[in-house]
Amino acid sequence: MECHLLRRTQGNRFVLPDHSRLAVICILWLLFSLGYTFRPGGPLLETAKNLLLILSALFPIVNPLGGSPVFLSLTRDYPTSARRALARQVAVNSFVLLVSSFLVGTHILNFFGISIPVVQVGGGLVVISNGWAMLKQKEEPDRGREVQEKIDLQDIFRNAFYPLTLPLTVGPGSISVAITLGANLPHHLGANLLSILATVVGSAIVAASIYICYGFADRLAAAVGESGMGIILRLSSFLLVCIGVQIMWNGVSALIHTFASVAR
Repeated sequence: MECHLLRRTQGNRFVLPDHSRLAVICILWLLFSLGYTFRPGGPLLETAKNLLLILSALFPIVNPLGGSPVFLSLTRDYPTSARRALARQVAVNSFVLLVSSFLVGTHILNFFGISIPVVQVGGGLVVISNGWAMLKQKEEPDRGREVQEKIDLQDIFRNAFYPLTLPLTVGPGSISVAITLGANLPHHLGANLLSILATVVGSAIVAASIYICYGFADRLAAAVGESGMGIILRLSSFLLVCIGVQIMWNGVSALIHTFASVAR
């Protein structure tokens, strides 16, 4: 039986029909394109590396799982549907803030003449203040349905950006990392578009994890228990203070190094 891809000619030779030639050409072109894009230094491989770099740099700082007890403590009087709506809004705010920091953060700081170390010092102080206030917060009994019924959407979304998005979720550490990564993006058109794609996808993954961890923080609390959640909250608040101190110290160290360089 002869292969359907081959055709016997009068010279008793096998040749490819026209449609088979077209298929072979397409397959060879596809293999060549994949080899080009995924070669060392290829565009898609570099985009994947940028995406992994963004995720590995942002996830430990944003830490949605560690921030979920803090979010739950600040929204403990809200009904579940309202808490999830607020978590969704915080996730959207975080996505917009991260992408903006990546793409235009450097230009905004340059316009106002603000350096990243100054942002770290000021943001670190804000994080320390919020963490200390939560660490000293006294436990209050649940005020029940009466309080929940008095809460409207305006009250809920009033705190969606400050303090829930900035600085508790996307703080100065995340912003400074995003600005630093954005400053190192390539500026020629093709690579820049792929870097922007990696930025958007990475920020979307971080935002989705924020929504999942915050929106279902009540289930985590139910699994851990009230006393366990209290312990996690205190530890998270203490870690928030430590993170704020570290962010502020990073900025102070950079400023001291700058002053020392100028003095020389």
